[in-house]
Amino acid sequence: MKRLIYLAVSAIVMLGVTFTSCDSKKTLGSVKLKTDIDSVSYMIGQFQGNNFRQQAQQQVENLPVKGNFDAFLAGFLHAVHHAEDTLYIGKSVQEAGEYVNAVFMKAQENEFAEAKAEADKFLAENGKKSGVITTENGLQYKVIKEGTGPKPTATDKVKVHYHGTLINGEEFDSTKDREPFETEVGGVIEGFKQALQLMPVGSKYTFWIPIELAYFNATGHPMNNKMLIFELELLEILK
Repeated sequence: MKRLIYLAVSAIVMLGVTFTSCDSKKTLGSVKLKTDIDSVSYMIGQFQGNNFRQQAQQQVENLPVKGNFDAFLAGFLHAVHHAEDTLYIGKSVQEAGEYVNAVFMKAQENEFAEAKAEADKFLAENGKKSGVITTENGLQYKVIKEGTGPKPTATDKVKVHYHGTLINGEEFDSTKDREPFETEVGGVIEGFKQALQLMPVGSKYTFWIPIELAYFNATGHPMNNKMLIFELELLEILK
């Protein structure tokens, strides 16, 4: 995207040597475009502005809390037009940083509490179902097919097929249309690691992985407050 914008801007700069502005006295806001260079300058600014807006909207949408793009843009324009102002709504840089971190921390705590309550309720009901086994640390599983091979250890490398979904049934990852997944048992999330060591080769289990055994400690990860459900098939232990 940046490459395309750069090429477009470069083309405008080169063409600006020969083209003339459609209206040499056109006024846009408080800026009058009197020359070709004025027009080129405005166009480059517009290209850059569009690029910035797209990136900024993505950043605001990915904040720990739903951001306000209008407020974001107002702050940006304030900094552009008032470079001498070193305060952030009356706060120093350090105070502003602490304020932002506190707001994000509180939002993350609230998000986790809500997700945790939903997951705990689901697991409590799921644990009552026939065939579902709950381990001491909360991992739940059900045997679909019991294999006859050995069980892997934490130092083994394995080949598996899996299908991962969330509580609402949304698929987030799967090997159903891909080659099997090869991994070190010790190189995956804790719940997946524990799950693999419960399975004899040739088995297929369904696992319900609590938030704390999934991506809970992976700050910024899109799944860090999600309970995960896996249908997992252990194909072989690799040598």
